[in-house]
Amino acid sequence: MEFITEADLLIIGGTSLVVYPAAGLIQHFKGKNLVLINKTMTSYDNYANLVINEPIGEVFKKII
Repeated sequence: MEFITEADLLIIGGTSLVVYPAAGLIQHFKGKNLVLINKTMTSYDNYANLVINEPIGEVFKKII
């Protein structure tokens, strides 16, 4: 959790952020840049600097 708290950028992929522990980890992020990659919307989309609503596997195929 220390790394999440001190990070400037947090990229979260492949989770709707409703299942713990992943849902609880985002609450520790205090940085300025949040990126969410998930095939559906999340309750944290409004807090993110970038939201990609695609399956994470498809996103990785495009950036590799």
